[in-house]
Amino acid sequence: MSYTNGNGNGYQPKPKNVLGGELKSCCTDPMTGFYRDGYCRTGVDDTGRHTVCIVATDEFLAYSKAVGNDLSTPMPQYAFPGVNDGDRWCLCMLRWREAFEAGMAPRVILEACHESVLKVIPLEHLQKYAAA
Repeated sequence: MSYTNGNGNGYQPKPKNVLGGELKSCCTDPMTGFYRDGYCRTGVDDTGRHTVCIVATDEFLAYSKAVGNDLSTPMPQYAFPGVNDGDRWCLCMLRWREAFEAGMAPRVILEACHESVLKVIPLEHLQKYAAA
């Protein structure tokens, strides 16, 4: 499902979150999302499905780096400042599930997690990790 293209009539459906409401912004500082617009929305070109809005912790960032997904090291060549403890970030849904299965899942912002997440992660799991 792509939200980058309209239906030919000038209508673009608004993405929904895992609770069924309108998808809220995850973060703009640092700017996140596959499309770097602050939203964990997805489309056909987002093969990683960056759809889970997390609240990063040092513990999660260390775990993520250890399993090959270094989110904390800045990469200026890609205008990537690196994710720090307390930052919100759009994480790939399979990466979150992997962290969940390892007992290392970070907190999530339910209103900013794209509805497509529910294809691979039960809402109950997300709710257990909902940030206050």
